[in-house]
Amino acid sequence: MSVNEQKQLPLLEVRGLTKTFTATPALSDVDFSLYSGEVHALLGENGAGKSTLIKLITGVHKKDAGTIFLEGKEIEPRSPGHAQELGISAVYQEINLIPTLSVAENIFLGRQPMRLGMVNMRAANRKARDLLKTFHIDIDVTRDLSSYSIAIQQIIAIVRGVDLSAKVLILDEPTSSLDRHEVETLFSVIRSLKERGIGILLITHFLDQVYEISDRITVLRNGLKVGEHKTKELSKVKLISEMLGRELTEELEQGHEVSVSKTNGHEIFLQVHGFAKRGMIEPFDLEIRKGEIVGLAGLLGSGRTEAAHLIFGIVKSEKGEAYVKGAKVSLTSPRKAVQHGFGLCPEDRKAEGIIADLTVRENIILALQAKMGWFNYLSYKKQAQLALEMINALHIVTPSPETPVRDLSGGNQQKVILARWLASNPELLILDEPTRGIDVGAHAEIISIIKRLAKEGKAMLIISSELAEVVDYSDRVVVLRDHKKITELEGDQISENTIMQVIAER
Repeated sequence: MSVNEQKQLPLLEVRGLTKTFTATPALSDVDFSLYSGEVHALLGENGAGKSTLIKLITGVHKKDAGTIFLEGKEIEPRSPGHAQELGISAVYQEINLIPTLSVAENIFLGRQPMRLGMVNMRAANRKARDLLKTFHIDIDVTRDLSSYSIAIQQIIAIVRGVDLSAKVLILDEPTSSLDRHEVETLFSVIRSLKERGIGILLITHFLDQVYEISDRITVLRNGLKVGEHKTKELSKVKLISEMLGRELTEELEQGHEVSVSKTNGHEIFLQVHGFAKRGMIEPFDLEIRKGEIVGLAGLLGSGRTEAAHLIFGIVKSEKGEAYVKGAKVSLTSPRKAVQHGFGLCPEDRKAEGIIADLTVRENIILALQAKMGWFNYLSYKKQAQLALEMINALHIVTPSPETPVRDLSGGNQQKVILARWLASNPELLILDEPTRGIDVGAHAEIISIIKRLAKEGKAMLIISSELAEVVDYSDRVVVLRDHKKITELEGDQISENTIMQVIAER
């Protein structure tokens, strides 16, 4: 149903919605509308404002400015429960149900049918079966939720949300862990909801699915609304340009300066063949040579971090083989990866990288101490000497090696994590968004360090959302889309335009 054909008011509308956290604008003067019987996709990279928008709509956060309307009436959601009472339900990627309860118990949790002061499970089971049949789902509602696939659990969460509210349904990454058959099952449910006139706000990183199921698309970037389009009228190239903030030019940019032959004479350090994990990433091959920088490019949710986690053993690959210097190895844990000379600087340095209450010195020596074993303890003198060497080598700005790392700037915290792995003398460094959230000066220094480490013979695998960055330092670029490896680019093939075009291709 096209918007032009709809004469009624939007089912859900926000005007001038604004939210700031500790002086940082998360959402600035955003307008958005959702109509009955449509699927409206909300897209954008990390930090675009998608999560903030849905949290304001569902009452998780209180807005700083703006107005929210439901069926033409102004509303002020005070909490997710209040939003549900008004008619707005959200179903998140992490299913918020109780796996040890039955399907029926989950659907009616908190509002079970009662008889003589007791829960009437016979009535609950009957109502649950009848409700699911309206979505063409025929399952045993008395079984524990955990006995069913993630797809069925997702559908149960949606059915519960619809039964609670039945006006607006927000789906946050509903297909992230589903295979194609399960996606089709979920899409059939979504189409059924459309026919009932329910408005569906869909957040996803799967562009092919956006074009398959959505009617309209709104794009956010850096807290601002940058575009709203009918899906059928928006090309993928235009969509990606809006998401990344770059326009594709008519002529391809001049090719990458690094020649294809730069790394041909270097020894292959790592080879992986057919690494895969269901719901995370499809089988992919990758090789990295000593002294080579391989960039992983793709939109948020394309599978970049997942690929790194498989290689480093954070997640165990279900398929495939790995070889280090030609010898077959097992990469089933980070400990084994470290033993083979790997290091990983994670994307979320605060949650997964630094240990905030430890000093700069203590943070720097962690990987080396773990590699040596805790019974082969590094003396304080050696720790202090190593920390000082790393502080000087990476120009870490800190009052002292004994300063708590939490007191450092974001850029210097990033350098501390890098120093931690360099102190262990790795042969392969995996850097996930190494320049995110740091100032311009630190950004330039990190890039300089990356290039210097490659010249010194380190194998480098780098994930970055910044295409200009990837083009600048990569000898090869592996492009991913929708959890699949699409292609590899090298030499003069590497340009921002080429990467964007590859991502946009169907």
